[in-house]
Amino acid sequence: MTIKRPVSIAMAVVPIVCLLLYLPALQCGFVTLDDPDYVLNNLLIRRLDRDMLVASFSQAHIGWWMPLTWISLAIDYHFWGIEPFGYHLTNIVLHAVNAGVVVLIADRLLRGTVAKEEPGWHYPAMLILAGLLFGMHPLRVESVAWVTERKDVLNGLFSFGAILCYLRYAERKESGSDGAGVAYCAALALFALSLMAKSASVVLPAMLLVLDWYPLARGRQGAWGRLVVEKLPFFALAAAMSAITIYFTRESQYLVSLDQFPLWDRFIVSGNAIIAYIRYLIVPVGILPFYMIPDPIPVGYIITSVVAVMLCVMLLWGGRRHPAVAATWLLFLLPLLPVLAFFQNGDQSYAARFTYLPSVVPSVMAASVIAGGYRKAAAGGMVRGRMIAAAAILLAVFYAGMTVRLISVWKDPESIWTRVIEVAPEVISYKERGKLYYVGGRYTEAAADFTAAIKIATGTFQSSIFNLYAFRGEAYRSAGRFDAAVQDFSTAISLFPHPSYYYHRALSLKALGRMKEAEEDLTRAGAENGPLGWYEKGEG
Repeated sequence: MTIKRPVSIAMAVVPIVCLLLYLPALQCGFVTLDDPDYVLNNLLIRRLDRDMLVASFSQAHIGWWMPLTWISLAIDYHFWGIEPFGYHLTNIVLHAVNAGVVVLIADRLLRGTVAKEEPGWHYPAMLILAGLLFGMHPLRVESVAWVTERKDVLNGLFSFGAILCYLRYAERKESGSDGAGVAYCAALALFALSLMAKSASVVLPAMLLVLDWYPLARGRQGAWGRLVVEKLPFFALAAAMSAITIYFTRESQYLVSLDQFPLWDRFIVSGNAIIAYIRYLIVPVGILPFYMIPDPIPVGYIITSVVAVMLCVMLLWGGRRHPAVAATWLLFLLPLLPVLAFFQNGDQSYAARFTYLPSVVPSVMAASVIAGGYRKAAAGGMVRGRMIAAAAILLAVFYAGMTVRLISVWKDPESIWTRVIEVAPEVISYKERGKLYYVGGRYTEAAADFTAAIKIATGTFQSSIFNLYAFRGEAYRSAGRFDAAVQDFSTAISLFPHPSYYYHRALSLKALGRMKEAEEDLTRAGAENGPLGWYEKGEG
């Protein structure tokens, strides 16, 4: 059997499978993690006109300059308003297209060394596997099922397109074929568009140089100087984007300062994150929507950081003997650099969404390795070959099952924090779910979550634990447990006498008929009569 159009077959299969796999995400809503800032309360996207376009390109919003992301969300708002269905549909379609582009990238990377050895259905099967290993991997769920991560799948569309066009350019340039200039300009334009969606692709010029080394082998006979000059327009765009990002993040104070987060801690957290990404890439079990930097940072982080350094040195040292391994490692590591703790912009230690671009080449190489294993096994007997094929199918089924399960985690804010609590309970997860329970009128459950948070509070949360006592006190008051509420507010006041705490204790004292004490608290509260906030010492 000879298949004349293996790439077309893979291109038809992979996007359809990914589209069907992610359809359950259409039932997800918005979540409290950034969705209010990006969509629900974002006045910028409420119009789709010239002023909106000018504002998108001339200003930063929520600390970032990413005009194409805002325009994309504005288009969705124009058609869907604040109905989450449409936003999720766009994310799913973009991801399905991206998985198809990964098939084309795999074809360009592997056709020179593998295609001639793969008769019949073997080659399209390998391309399908490459696309599915990327598109179906559970690490993709966060990028697809979370509306805010429109920037991720949109950046992926342009970044993957830029890589594909560059591979076409390199092929035509080396063979002297027509169209090399057009492919180069297309790659450069798509790279610029990727930066306008999300700045994480700023390292793409360095990734192209790695591809020049392997598998393209364009660096022979002292050609590296020419290859670097060839990338100068890409590096110029990357430098411009870096300057824009630094300017706007400084202006908005979005990046965490070195005083708050010292360089040594950043190095340790980054090293641990690299090992975590490798672990979840290979064994995608226990993936969470949120990984907070622990306070204090545990000793285990130092150990994993040392392992990360040793692994990096080992893989790069063996680059001459095993260029495929070294190149794959670099193409995994380079796109992670902008999202490691060296450029910390929040309190997350690492995140599944950060693996979107880094996972492309490892997925392609994994498919190639599995295909090579199949060839060797099949040469030794049909049974062995079938065992490898069955293992690949089981892997895809496992990915699909895990992905569908993780999509349900993004159904609503409660499901997110419940998932975190089930796997790795932290103070912030109990606190956030407790607040959700309180808003939903589930006061007893809210109090239970605040109690759990108080029991495990350490570090920064221990120093501001008065907030947790106050939140629990308010949950008790709303549940009618006024004595318990007074006790918690009194504890909070003893730790940090914020006027708001006196006001809320006064409400409980009034309910108990202790009017004189309530009036005294109201006097201490002054003009403070609003809802509780999260306070730091020095306020109030």
